[in-house]
Amino acid sequence: MNRSLQTQIGLAILRIGGAALMLTHGVPKLQRLFGADPIEFGDPLGIGASPTFFLAVFAEFLCALFVLIGFKTRWASIPIIITMLVAAFISHAGDPFGSKEKALLFALIFTTIFLLGPGAYSVDKK
Repeated sequence: MNRSLQTQIGLAILRIGGAALMLTHGVPKLQRLFGADPIEFGDPLGIGASPTFFLAVFAEFLCALFVLIGFKTRWASIPIIITMLVAAFISHAGDPFGSKEKALLFALIFTTIFLLGPGAYSVDKK
């Protein structure tokens, strides 16, 4: 297997795997968004719980779905990166490192995807 093919397969695994794992957080939030219960969510940016929750759903569900299929991948990764950095450094600022670790790992994954692009096995094919 040549290096280029290995790189493209690696990018696909990172993009699809990272997005699929992010969707495990986004899908339950989407279900809560359309549920009957009132939205209870943190407000780390001071814009209100409902707008903050909507932005989290947008990033963790819709943007993750776009990254999964490789559509507008670089643009879609930006809200996810921002959401994960807010989670790590604002929402969990006073928490132990273990509470921030998952958000930081997601931020690293999607920053790598942002920098390298979606790869050949994507809708964007770049």
